Amino acid sequence: MVVTKEENVKQTDWEPKIIGFLCKWCSYSAADLAGISRMDYPPNAIFIKVPCSGRVDPTFVLKAFADGADAVFIAGCHLGDCHYIEGNYKAMRRYELLKATLKQMGLDERRFRLEWISSSEAKHLKVFVTEFTEQLKELGPIELPTLAPLAKEEI
Repeated sequence: MVVTKEENVKQTDWEPKIIGFLCKWCSYSAADLAGISRMDYPPNAIFIKVPCSGRVDPTFVLKAFADGADAVFIAGCHLGDCHYIEGNYKAMRRYELLKATLKQMGLDERRFRLEWISSSEAKHLKVFVTEFTEQLKELGPIELPTLAPLAKEEI
């Protein structure tokens, strides 16, 4: 019997693991507001507070994927509202370059997102995380090619 990817996922009750890098000034405050307001959204996302979306180094994203994340997103202040003046523009430029790099590595570009969420937009955060989680459930787990172990050379 051949088990398709969809059947395998349903059998294991797989849930996506999402890592989110949230700007301390806006997006993380929206997450706090969502919690205080008791908004329900999937618990699949782990939020990491960063000083600014422009401070998210590409290695943070690559490390998150390497450590088993099924998806990563960066959330920051709306363009023009950054507390560090141009941090979100820097994040946007890095995002485009990193998205192309991840695509070349074989990762589906839908697994990496950039979102602008202000501190008063808790509902926007809720909708975003919910929709992102549902999209990932449709994509299924990351299936990266595995390399054969290297043979030990005898001395």
